[in-house]
Amino acid sequence: MSSTDRSEDEDHPVYTMGSAAELIGVTPAFLRAVGEAGLITPLRSGGGHRRYSRDQLRLASRARDLVDQGTPVEAACRIVSLEDSLDEALRINAELQGSAPQDA
Repeated sequence: MSSTDRSEDEDHPVYTMGSAAELIGVTPAFLRAVGEAGLITPLRSGGGHRRYSRDQLRLASRARDLVDQGTPVEAACRIVSLEDSLDEALRINAELQGSAPQDA
């Protein structure tokens, strides 16, 4: 994969903790908290620094929205995780329904 392809990959960890926090309007402590709650697992660089992908930042941003509404961080992370699981199950179900033979 070329460096251009990686920079467009939603799952490629390109953001440092500081730039990730600034990009989504949170503190580094918030990113650590959502990581500890298991919502995201940043890649560690060779030097041990956390690196985040765009997809991880979307998840953290969704959790931040819930926290801003008064939801505790751990609960917000669980909600986002469950929503993603449901979305994936619905997507798979739709694919299976579309590929299943139709009864006449």
